[in-house]
Amino acid sequence: MENLKNIAPLAEFDWDAYENGAVQAASSQEEQEKAYDQTLGRVNENEVVEGTVIAVGKREVVVNIGYKSDGIIPVNEFRYNPDLKPGDVVEVYIENQEDKRGQLVLSHRKARATKSWERVNAALENKEVITGYIKCRTKGGMIVDVFGIEAFLPGSQIDVKPIRDYDVFVGKTMEFQVVKINQEYKNVVVSHKALIEAELEAQKQEIISKLEKGQVLEGTVKNITSYGVFIDLGGVDGLIHITDLSWGRVNDPHEIVELDQKLNVVILDFDEEKKRIALGLKQLTPHPWDALDAELKVGDKVKGKVVVMADYGAFVEIAPGVEGLIHVSEMSWSQHLRSAQDFLKVGDEVEAVVLTLDRNERKMSLGIKQLKEDPWKDIEEKYPVNSRHHAKVRNFTNFGVFVELEEGVDGLIHISDLSWTKKVKHPSEFTQIGADIEVVVLEIDKENRRLSLGHKQLEENPWDVFEGVFTEGSVHEGTITELMDKGAVIQLEYGVEGFATPKHLVKEDGSHAKEGEKLAFKVIEFNKDSKRIILSHSRTFEDAQRSEARAERKAAPRKAARKEESAPQIQNQAASTSLGDIDALAALKAKMEEGEK
Repeated sequence: MENLKNIAPLAEFDWDAYENGAVQAASSQEEQEKAYDQTLGRVNENEVVEGTVIAVGKREVVVNIGYKSDGIIPVNEFRYNPDLKPGDVVEVYIENQEDKRGQLVLSHRKARATKSWERVNAALENKEVITGYIKCRTKGGMIVDVFGIEAFLPGSQIDVKPIRDYDVFVGKTMEFQVVKINQEYKNVVVSHKALIEAELEAQKQEIISKLEKGQVLEGTVKNITSYGVFIDLGGVDGLIHITDLSWGRVNDPHEIVELDQKLNVVILDFDEEKKRIALGLKQLTPHPWDALDAELKVGDKVKGKVVVMADYGAFVEIAPGVEGLIHVSEMSWSQHLRSAQDFLKVGDEVEAVVLTLDRNERKMSLGIKQLKEDPWKDIEEKYPVNSRHHAKVRNFTNFGVFVELEEGVDGLIHISDLSWTKKVKHPSEFTQIGADIEVVVLEIDKENRRLSLGHKQLEENPWDVFEGVFTEGSVHEGTITELMDKGAVIQLEYGVEGFATPKHLVKEDGSHAKEGEKLAFKVIEFNKDSKRIILSHSRTFEDAQRSEARAERKAAPRKAARKEESAPQIQNQAASTSLGDIDALAALKAKMEEGEK
């Protein structure tokens, strides 16, 4: 009560009017409202101001900007900031001072968007660390909400190590650095990797400075490629090349390691400037050649698997990391040029003979043909001179035919030994590749592994017979089969051929014989050794004309003597002689015809 006594009544208050139920004048109420409005902050629509968060609900955030009513903002506009709490100061955009419900309408998203470009550009210029909310995945990366702007986060810029599952980052709030802005298209690119690279760079430098060749470190498989494996050594990466994964051949690094596997590696080499570190895995185990059987020697038989094929040979692994080469020439006794793929393929299990062995160079050559007996070992017994055999035509050359009697035993039939009678210009005229042909062994060269063979020797030499048939001066019917500038080839009976020069191809009427014509030819030369017959068609009528001329010259003196005795007698004798000459010519012609037959 004592305190109440000290309270002084309002001097200007009309108590009588109040007791009688009267209200204050309107002017007084307006003044009061004006005075109340002056106690509140002045705000304008479409303006960005700061406000204080009053409450954070599941759907809405209440913000006080010092106005007569508080503003309501959807909570999803603050999802980039999951730590939002009452008392936080936020920027808001005044959309409407009073809606139909008398509510102040605010937007945090528009407030952020209004100043976002200023902030983003400032962040790029100052290399500022900003916070963003990862909204969703997109092609090649993620979409990040930064100050209300949708920025692009490339997949390569999420972390320093490759990301295999992008979805785990959706909905996360992370720190970023603006790395690129396209003002024309309003595109922003951000990076999280850039924030940790600087720190990692310092770590890398420190790690590399302590590295030594031969040092063994523990690492984690970070990435596997076709050419090797990247290992994380705790802030710095090293590469194990595919050839340094295992002493044996590796077709795919996945056969040796798997992602996130921890393993020990040895440092083979490193470059401080380029920050490249070469690592090895196989070097931590002994070299297989060192464990190779000390008793293994040239001539021993070994077994292995074909791991690599080439045209020139096959690599056979006889133990993990120990390989030998079987050259194609050591796969068969045959001397034909062939590819190694004709004999073996990758994965084949083979037995071979050790041909050379160099433990220092770690090289070995093998052979598989040595498992069979050399066919040339007893060649004189299997293929003696003058023996007959069947062979297969393998190849042609201009000078002969190469044939195979059996695998590893080849021979040559010279083109001159194909036929006694036919002049073969190229072996393809006589036979064909792959055909069977009968041969006679003429000569053996064991040292050079060569056989001289013949085909015509299967028959007797017909030129011994031809010598008595095609005697010089005999006349035979022949057909011109080939006409050339230097002469013509004439096909005679018994399959033999002769040759006539152009001057011997002139016919009786002065024209030249043509290809395909069948005419009489006289033998003017026969050479059995060179198997040559020279013919002439012109001689068949020229010789007859010469004989007639000689007969006329012999008859001329007798005619002159008879003329001196008496004119009538000479006339009769001349007439008689003419008739006799005609009979002689007829007899000569008959004889020639008989000779031709």
